[in-house]
Amino acid sequence: MSELKQFKLPDVGEGLTEADIVRWLVQPGDKIDINQIIVEIETAKAVVELPSPYAGVVENLLVPEGATADVGTPIISVQVGGDGTAGAADTRAEAGDAESRPAPKEERQAVLVGYGVKLGATKRRPKKAAAAGAGAAPAPAEARAAPAADSAQDARTGVLAKPPVRKLAKDLGIDLAMLKGTGPAGSVTRDDVQAAVQDRAKSLAAAAPGIDGTGPEQVSAVRLASLPREERIAIRGVRKLTAAAMAASAFSAPHVTEFLQIDISETTAATARLRSLPEFGEVRVTPLVLVAKALLVAAARHPMINSSWDEAAQEIVVKHYVNLGIAAATDRGLIVPTVKDAHALSLPGLAQAIAALTETARAGKSTPSDLRGGTITITNVGVFGVDTGTPIITPGEAAILAFGQVKDAPWVVNGQLAVRKVCTLALSFDHRIVDGDLGSAVLRDIGAMLTDPLRMLAWS
Repeated sequence: MSELKQFKLPDVGEGLTEADIVRWLVQPGDKIDINQIIVEIETAKAVVELPSPYAGVVENLLVPEGATADVGTPIISVQVGGDGTAGAADTRAEAGDAESRPAPKEERQAVLVGYGVKLGATKRRPKKAAAAGAGAAPAPAEARAAPAADSAQDARTGVLAKPPVRKLAKDLGIDLAMLKGTGPAGSVTRDDVQAAVQDRAKSLAAAAPGIDGTGPEQVSAVRLASLPREERIAIRGVRKLTAAAMAASAFSAPHVTEFLQIDISETTAATARLRSLPEFGEVRVTPLVLVAKALLVAAARHPMINSSWDEAAQEIVVKHYVNLGIAAATDRGLIVPTVKDAHALSLPGLAQAIAALTETARAGKSTPSDLRGGTITITNVGVFGVDTGTPIITPGEAAILAFGQVKDAPWVVNGQLAVRKVCTLALSFDHRIVDGDLGSAVLRDIGAMLTDPLRMLAWS
């Protein structure tokens, strides 16, 4: 005898109160198994995949894509039993209906964390209801295969692309179904989307030529004419959490920022030499690795820079370990994954950890453990082509180091003017914990080690 079960959006006890439904991987009528990935949801920290606690046939999708659901809200209904899908499925389903949590979720739910944004009822994507009843027969197999790949395949269109690429295409108004993917297995990549944007701009230029047929003013005018006068973007997910955290940090910790311009020629030369070593053969080495190492050494010499302010206990907590935060810009906003116990890693290990975390973050796959527990942070603003900035301290930390772009500039070397690789460092610190003398000492130490990388070896 079959029974209709509803799967409720779970809470894993880490502050999750609501989440956005990003993409359903199943449709009504699909047969599903226990622990099959059925939906992608977006929390304040990452896009994560949610497995089903039931085996059966999908009856209905109760929350559409793009909507926000509170924890405990039924998001999908499944017919279980009656066709050999009972037994273990029924047992797990009972746990799913309990007020506590679905029992089978415990081993998978570590990926669900963070605060979403409650926007109330939403009417986005009204065409989903019509599309739901017209899904092709192969769709369930495609949906089941999608989580196994790095990119996910849309069960309706068959387009293979990562979630950040899908969001980029949506933001830019590009239809993924019209693109020919150049990535693995024919997946659509970020470059494919950006190429499509360029092609569209060229088409606009051809449609509205200037006096010489290619006037940029006319291209811009046509582009603006094709856009609405105003656009509203919902504040949700990572952006909402980041905004709240940065506002809290800026208005609770008195910030001081100091700047130091340095000759980083020896560091860039050392980076090039490291790339030729077999220990670094599996990872792309950049100057950021040596900047991170310099910060770790400076934190060991000056432990107060690696501390936090405990307002409730009225204590300063000095950390004799370093969980190094690396700020990463993603399609969903700024996030800060952390390299746990970075102080204990070798230089190759540090390079591999930084590369792995940033790649995972940009793919929207960071886990809760990746995004918490940081003690001090680096933000590489140089990748955006700027010299420096005044970074805001990550909440719960005492300092953040900004690494500006490396560029050729005139520099005095041994009394002679020469062209050298130069960059600007900026250190923001919490003035309740770190005074000017300590902040200056830390910044000087980092600058000296990047000017002469051998100084790092002297400490190690």
